[in-house]
Amino acid sequence: MLTPVEHAPLAPHCTLRIGGPARYLVEAADEATVAEAVRWAAARKLPVRVLGGGSNLVIADEGVDGLVLKIALRGVTAREVPGAVEVTAAAGEPWDDFVCHTVERGWAGLECLSGIPGLVGATPIQNVGAYGQEVSDTLTAVRTLDRESGRVVTLAPAECGFGYRDSLFKSRAPGRYVVLAATYRLVPGGPPYLGYADIAREIGSASPPLAAVRETVIRVRRSKSMVLDPGDPNARSCGSFFLNPIVDGAALAAIDARAAGLSMPRWAQPDGRVKLSAAWLIERAGFTRGQSEGPVGLSTRHTLAIVCHDGARARDVTAFARRVRAGVEERFGVRLHPEPIFWGALSLD
Repeated sequence: MLTPVEHAPLAPHCTLRIGGPARYLVEAADEATVAEAVRWAAARKLPVRVLGGGSNLVIADEGVDGLVLKIALRGVTAREVPGAVEVTAAAGEPWDDFVCHTVERGWAGLECLSGIPGLVGATPIQNVGAYGQEVSDTLTAVRTLDRESGRVVTLAPAECGFGYRDSLFKSRAPGRYVVLAATYRLVPGGPPYLGYADIAREIGSASPPLAAVRETVIRVRRSKSMVLDPGDPNARSCGSFFLNPIVDGAALAAIDARAAGLSMPRWAQPDGRVKLSAAWLIERAGFTRGQSEGPVGLSTRHTLAIVCHDGARARDVTAFARRVRAGVEERFGVRLHPEPIFWGALSLD
C-alpha cells in the first residue's frame, strides 16, 4: 500500500539546500513502487516530479504542489558483448560510484565523467558531459516507465534526441518518461579519452591508466569546487548554472564585434555552429569570482557556479542569475540559458 509523506521538506534533498516542501513525497526502491506512485498521482490528478540527487535543481520557496517521486532503485549488472561490455545501472545508483566501478574494472568510456554529483537516472536526461565526454557517446539503452501508456519501454539512443546537455526527456517530452535504468557500452582495457587539452596537460602522459585520468579529473573538478565536499564554502551550488552558448556564424560575428579585439575562446561544432564559454562571457561582462548579493553569489573558484549561503532563498538565486544574464546580454548580446531545472513558480524570464 503506497503511503506518501505529506508536506515533506525538499531542501535536504538538493545541493542548494533551499526550497519549500512537497505536498506529497514517495521514495521508490523498485520499479513496482514507481509505477504505483505514478498511478496514485494520476488518480488524484496531481503532477509528478521525479527527484534524483538534486544536484541540478532549484526548488521554489513555496515548494511543489504535487507528488515528488524520489528514485532509489539500485543495482549494477554487466554482460560481455563482442569487443565491449554492456553495463546497466539502476537510476538510483550514485553516478560517481558507478563511474568508479567501471574504472576499477578497466572499462573505458566514462572516466572523464568522474566526480559529477547526482544519480545515474539523470545522466540521459541532461546528456551529462565533461572534459570531452558525454554519456550519449556510450549509452546504448534507457529503460523507462512511459507515463502515457503505463508501460515499461526501452529507448535506443536514436530515440532519445540527444543534444548539448539536452534530450527527449528534458525538452521534447518533459515528464513523460521516468528513467529506471541506463545501459552503457564500454571497452575493456580500452584507452582513456584525452581529447580535452586541460586534462591531457595535467596528466602529462600519452597513455595513462584509466585510474590516473579519473584522479586527475576529480582533482581538477575539486580545484573548481565542482565536486560535493561538505567542508567547501562553495558546496551549495548546482555546479554550472549556465550553459555554454552555441551560436551561428552571424551571431558570432556580432559577438566578436562587441568583444572589441578580446581573444574569445570558441569550439567548432559538427553542425557548423560555434560553442562559446559562458564563464568567459560572465567574467568579461564584469562579474568576478566570489562576487555576492546578500546570501547568494558566484563561487570563489568558478564564475559559472551560483552559490547559496545561510539565509538564501530560491528567489535570491533567480534574482542573482537574472542580473548575471542581463549583464552578459548587455555586454555581448548573448542570452545565457540556465542548466538546472526549476520546480514551482520559478523562472529567469
